Amino acid sequence: MDHLPVFCQLHNRTCLLVGGGDVAERKARLLLEAGARLIVNALDFTPQFYAWEEADKLTLIKGAFDETLLDDCWLTIAATDDDTVNQQVSDAAELRRIFCNVVDAPQQASFIMPSIIDRSPLMVAISSGGTSPVLARLLREKLESLLPLHLGRVAHYAGTLRQRVKTAFATMGERRRFWEKFFNHDRLAQSLANRDTLAIEKATEALFSEPLDHRGEVVLVGAGPGDAGLLTLKGLQQIQQADVVVYDRLVSDDIMNLVRRDADRVFVGKRAGYHCVPQEEINQILLREAQRGKRVVRLKGGDPFIFGRGGEELEVLCNASIPFSVVPGITAASGCSAYAGIPLTHRDYAQSVRLVTGHLKTGGELQWQNLAAESQTLIFYMGLNQAAAIQENLIRHGMSPDMPVALVENGTAVAQRVVDGTLAQLNTLAQQVQSPGLIIIGRVVALRGKLNWFSNH
Repeated sequence: MDHLPVFCQLHNRTCLLVGGGDVAERKARLLLEAGARLIVNALDFTPQFYAWEEADKLTLIKGAFDETLLDDCWLTIAATDDDTVNQQVSDAAELRRIFCNVVDAPQQASFIMPSIIDRSPLMVAISSGGTSPVLARLLREKLESLLPLHLGRVAHYAGTLRQRVKTAFATMGERRRFWEKFFNHDRLAQSLANRDTLAIEKATEALFSEPLDHRGEVVLVGAGPGDAGLLTLKGLQQIQQADVVVYDRLVSDDIMNLVRRDADRVFVGKRAGYHCVPQEEINQILLREAQRGKRVVRLKGGDPFIFGRGGEELEVLCNASIPFSVVPGITAASGCSAYAGIPLTHRDYAQSVRLVTGHLKTGGELQWQNLAAESQTLIFYMGLNQAAAIQENLIRHGMSPDMPVALVENGTAVAQRVVDGTLAQLNTLAQQVQSPGLIIIGRVVALRGKLNWFSNH
C-alpha cells in the first residue's frame, strides 16, 4: 500500500492554500465544502476568490509565500505554477509535520488528493497514487453513473434508524436483511429525495412491520433501441440489483451483459407473427416471481409505455397489490431517427410527430385522413408487414407519392441499415428490410443526406 486512505475532519480547522489560479480554485472548492477555515496566499487571484472573500468564506493574503502562515494549520496545499514556490511550501510543511499536497508533483507531497464521489455522508475516493490521475478520473466517472444522486440522503436517514434497527432485530443476520430491504427500496429513496415526510414515514413503518423475506416488487425498465450506451443510468442500476430479469428479443446482448451475473433470466421474446410467450403468460410470470419475494425487472426494448404493453402488465400487478415502478427508456422513434440522421421535427418541414403502431387489435383502424396531413413526421412501429396498406391508405387520403420515406433496420446498433426512397416505393423498400424495423415518413427524411453521421448505410 503506497498511501493510507483517510478521510479528514476539517470542519472549522485552519487550512492554507498557496496559489490563486484555476487549479487552486478547484482545490479551494473542496476545502470549503469540507468546512475548512481557509487561508489563501498568492500573488494574484481569480475573480472567484474575491467573490468568496466578499462572502466571508475565506481569507486572502496577497503576496509572496511566508512560512509563518503554516503555524496554525492542519494541512496545506501548494497549487502555484512555480515549482520553486511549491517546493518551499512542501519543505516548510515537512518541518512542522503538517500534511502537504503539491499539485501535479506527488513525489513532493505528504498526501495526495483523490478523485471524489460525494454523496455525503457517503464518500468514495479513488487514487492511482499520483501515477495516473486520468485513470482515476475515468473510474470515478463510471462509479458516478452507478450511485444515485439521492444516495446521500438515504445514507443519512439510515443513520437515524440504527438504534431502532438494533432494538427491533436481535441478530446480525436479521439486521443485514433489513438493511438490504432498506437500501433497495426505490419508493423510500424517492420520497427522501423529494423530502416527502408522510411517504417516508409510511415506507419506514412498512419496512419494520413486513416479514424480512417479503420484498417482492416489479420494476419496468426501458432498455432503449439497441445501443447499450443509450440505456439510462437508472435502468443500469435496476438491472444490476434484480433477482429476476424478464426480457424480450429487442433487448440487445450488450445490455444483457450488464445484468447482475447471478440474476435469473427469463426470455419471453416475441418475433413478428410469432409470440414465443403469450402476453397473459408474461403477466403471470411477473406476478408469480414478485409474490415469491423477488425483485423483478421487466426489461423491454425502447420505452415500455410506447407500444410496449407496459400499461397492461402493470394493471395486472396493481390488481394483485404488487409494488411497481417504471424507468422510461429512449424509444425507437427517437433513437433510430437520431442515428439515421433524421430530425423528427424541423421548423421548415415538420411541426409535430405522430407515433403509430402498424399492429392493431382485430377490427382496429387508423385515422388515415389525419395521418396524411402535411407538416408532420410519421413513425410506424411494427409496420413492415403492413407497408403495402400504409402506402395505399396514405396516398388515397392525399399524401404525395413523392413524400420521402426511410426504413431503419436494427436502429442504433452496429449493424444498423437504412434504406430510403419515396412513399410510392414503400412496399418495395419494406421487402429489403428485416425486423426489427422502423418506418419514418415525412419531409425531414430528405435531410438525411446532410445529417447522416452514424454510418454509410
